[in-house]
Amino acid sequence: MKKLKGAERRSWILSYLVEQEQPVTGSDLAKQANVSRQVIVNDITLLKATNVPIVSTSQGYMLMQNKEAGAYVQKKVACNHQSKDSEDELQTLVDVGVTVENVTVEHPVYGEITSSIMVSNRHDVEMFLKKVRETEASFLLELTSGVHLHLLSAPSEEILNRGIEALRKKGYLIEES
Repeated sequence: MKKLKGAERRSWILSYLVEQEQPVTGSDLAKQANVSRQVIVNDITLLKATNVPIVSTSQGYMLMQNKEAGAYVQKKVACNHQSKDSEDELQTLVDVGVTVENVTVEHPVYGEITSSIMVSNRHDVEMFLKKVRETEASFLLELTSGVHLHLLSAPSEEILNRGIEALRKKGYLIEES
């Protein structure tokens, strides 16, 4: 592909992401567009600034497709556990058909910090945890002694409730008293 300029390149990125079912890394986009990864990072930032629903995950960039009206339900849940339990928590949810969209912690200085996770199956969980290990990154829950929120989504209320109940049984769910 010839080297595309600004708006033309951003249009191409958007079109390309629409066609993808899996996240695409900035490096892959850069290689295909014949530009640096930093140019892609800047393009993604500009696209997000115009309200294009691009999510940055640990596996790459994804365009959040409009889910069919009423086809997915979402709920935020409060959890508490140690870092060593993160894999079990994520696998517990994806095993019943729940997608873990993000994690949020309440930081005493910065306020709410939210990061995309976007795991829907064991492979996604494995790739997410591999990235955490390779980069020696800390889980956000370490900033808050294990307390965090997850935005969960599922194709039905029943599946979502099944995931929440599984978290409850394992002692990860923070319940209102």
